[in-house]
Amino acid sequence: MSFGKAFLASLLAILVSGIIIMVIFFGIIGAMLSGLEPSPLIVKKNTVLKMSFDMPIGDMSYTSFDKSSFDLKQKLGLNDILNGIKVAKTDDKIKGIYLNITNLNAGIATIREIREALEDFQNSGKFIVAYHENYSKATYYLSSVAKEVYVYPSGTFDFLGLGSEQFFLKGALEKLDVEMQIIRGTNNKFKSAVEPLMYTEMSDANREQTQKYLDGLWNEMLLAIEKSRGVSVAKLNVIADSALIQKSGQAVDYKLADGIKYYDEVLALLESKVDLNKDGEIEFFSFSKYAKKKAKKSKKANIAIIMAEGSIVDGDGEIGEIGGNSMSALVREARLDTTIKAVVLRVNSPGGSALASDIIWREIILTKAVKPVVVSMGDVAASGGYYIACAADKIYASPNTITGSIGVFGVIPFTGDLLKNKLGVTIDRVQTNEHSILSFNKKLTPEEFKIIQKGVDDIYADFIGKVADGRGMKTKQVDSIGQGRVWAGCDAINIGLIDEFGGMNSAIADAASRVNISTDNIKLKVYSTAKTDPMLEALITLQEQDNNKTSVKSSALQTKVMDMLNFAKSIESNSGIQARMPYIYWID
Repeated sequence: MSFGKAFLASLLAILVSGIIIMVIFFGIIGAMLSGLEPSPLIVKKNTVLKMSFDMPIGDMSYTSFDKSSFDLKQKLGLNDILNGIKVAKTDDKIKGIYLNITNLNAGIATIREIREALEDFQNSGKFIVAYHENYSKATYYLSSVAKEVYVYPSGTFDFLGLGSEQFFLKGALEKLDVEMQIIRGTNNKFKSAVEPLMYTEMSDANREQTQKYLDGLWNEMLLAIEKSRGVSVAKLNVIADSALIQKSGQAVDYKLADGIKYYDEVLALLESKVDLNKDGEIEFFSFSKYAKKKAKKSKKANIAIIMAEGSIVDGDGEIGEIGGNSMSALVREARLDTTIKAVVLRVNSPGGSALASDIIWREIILTKAVKPVVVSMGDVAASGGYYIACAADKIYASPNTITGSIGVFGVIPFTGDLLKNKLGVTIDRVQTNEHSILSFNKKLTPEEFKIIQKGVDDIYADFIGKVADGRGMKTKQVDSIGQGRVWAGCDAINIGLIDEFGGMNSAIADAASRVNISTDNIKLKVYSTAKTDPMLEALITLQEQDNNKTSVKSSALQTKVMDMLNFAKSIESNSGIQARMPYIYWID
């Protein structure tokens, strides 16, 4: 007994000491960080903003802490980018922008909005010079807005068109003796999010819709390049089809670039456009830092922007997700705030939980009854993302926005054979009623399948009914363009899914005009569940001061495989019926 008491006493002492040490440690770190003031924004005369976009771009700037990897994850918000460009246009200290983009982690619709803002900046009389050793389709699409585009003589220049590739898991699941019991809306043949679990290749319906919206997105990109570079869409397609540009220097031959230069020659060009500092060097300033520091913070706001970005999930969700409860709370807060006269809902979501989508939809309906609600669609507003948007007074989207996917599905895996054949585990059960147990270890009976099928069809009927009410259509009309089908914005406008082309600024201006607020008097308040902790901001400041910081990037294949696995995990994590668009593996 004495040994046991001594052991327990020692163990307790160790635990208490450990806790005290941890408290002291984090207290010291917290005190250090709380005393760390962010460096003031000092922009000198004749400054050139260097636009590199070295972090992913979302709708809202935020920093989160990944507990699994102990890493800080950052996103630069489109709202900050657009405002930064707008401010820089009238900032006398800013002479121009140097576009030097290595990786552009953003959707095509987001890139389009940035591109249009840069075009406006350039039309003000300030210069934009674009240069890089290697261009992807996305980076060139953005960079082509510049009146001066330069390339490295022997770099890469990817101009081969868009493609989509999908992983199919059916064969792997069969080897594991796992059967995925899938229930789609009865006529939802285009609802292809579950096809990787059902087939070994794309269905005809999925191939048809994917081809159509890829063609639409590519054509919109080419139209923008045609406008900037003066090369016809037909000629651009010939260049892509024939792979005429093998290395970046050849882009000059086909008028997609203005010249071949080395980096030192680009610096010399930029030096000729501005007065150099006292050290005889160009005064560069990070655009990302400029944009975040110049972000508007209105105390007396009259227009709310509610950021709905990420997959739609039940409950509150995590950072980067749209929680049914947390998002509806934000909409409710904006509705009850009497100083807010109109609401802009920014939707960038492939959908997710049907129940969570319905909870958010209800709050939109209640808000619309007392103040205008205008939707701005980002890169994607499909399935559940369209569900929460359809009731708005007006919907803006980009020709490059992926939308629609009006349809639902349910997935119930059967793992009983896996446990029996691979592990020798068998399962038996007792139940009070016929359908008491619906589990992964019990295969659905035909009657149970019919019950769930009816539930899915009822939710689909409710979905198209709400779209019909919101869009002023007949339910048969919605069904004809629904059935899970995905549309590009350039086609969606012709079938009534959206009202007008335009970005976030267009939606804000529309919302303001509905309540007689002039452009000069617009004061914005951003509502988002993605909030950055002040301590994390301090850590970012420390990181920015470390000029020798290096990063390790995952291979492209590893990234895509992880994306696919995360997609499968997100489907499994939501209980109930889902309204989600297909997983797309972009080839860029």
